[in-house]
Amino acid sequence: MGGGVMSKQGGGRRRGRRHGGRARPVSEINITPFVDVMLVLLIIFMVAAPLMVVGVPVKLPETAATSLPSEQEEPLTVTVTAAGAVLIQTSETPRDDLISRLRAIAAERDGDRIYLRADGAVPYEQVMQVMGALNKGGFKNIGLVTDPGGPTMDREN
Repeated sequence: MGGGVMSKQGGGRRRGRRHGGRARPVSEINITPFVDVMLVLLIIFMVAAPLMVVGVPVKLPETAATSLPSEQEEPLTVTVTAAGAVLIQTSETPRDDLISRLRAIAAERDGDRIYLRADGAVPYEQVMQVMGALNKGGFKNIGLVTDPGGPTMDREN
């Protein structure tokens, strides 16, 4: 695929229409700029995609549960770290202010779904206390987040 013009060849019959001695332009589309732009966009998305994952690093317990269906509103997550800190999305929240902040958030949101992420080292009692605070804060639809691939509790597998 080359861009350019056709040259005159001496001694033979000319092909195509006569242009009065002028060379004809080549009517091909040059897609090189298009490919360059697409490759740049691909690289940008490959670099930016891992940065879009919002979360606090915790080691989630593994279960055989299936994932919940996605929703249209951005999911709200509450995380309990191994040290016992409670975070709403990525901002740490004192346990005393948790219910009041959750009520303020619930008043602004359409849905009542919230995801609870807790480190596997956190005692069950602390997880249930945070879950009770989520319920009291106005969120009745609580999803527990785990990593897939854990024990199935089924003797056949």
